[in-house]
Amino acid sequence: QVQLVESGGGLVQPGGSLRLSCAASGSIFSINAMAWYRQAPGKQRELVAVIASGGSTVYAGSVKGRFTISRDNTKNAVYLQMNSLKPEDMAVYYCNANLRLSGSRYSNEYWGQGTQVTVSS
Repeated sequence: QVQLVESGGGLVQPGGSLRLSCAASGSIFSINAMAWYRQAPGKQRELVAVIASGGSTVYAGSVKGRFTISRDNTKNAVYLQMNSLKPEDMAVYYCNANLRLSGSRYSNEYWGQGTQVTVSS
């Protein structure tokens, strides 16, 4: 019913930049918060950044000042601009959305399939 499709991952050198995109599609009535998480090998999935429907944002301390989350409500999309990338940023990045389906009274969490970000020289 709902798909979250990420794109934009890849290989980048330390200090470089990448922009991740995620678009939600399906029978969506409304989207509340959208977020990016990441999971490195052997580690738990962690929150990177979240943006509310009104545009307020929260960032993990490790990415504050380097990453910027934004969204386009007309496209049901969320973006993550990642600058000054470090080797420790290397992980699979997942898009997350708290959304309400058409005809539903409740909101639920949905996840994308993940996109690999590799930071290496």
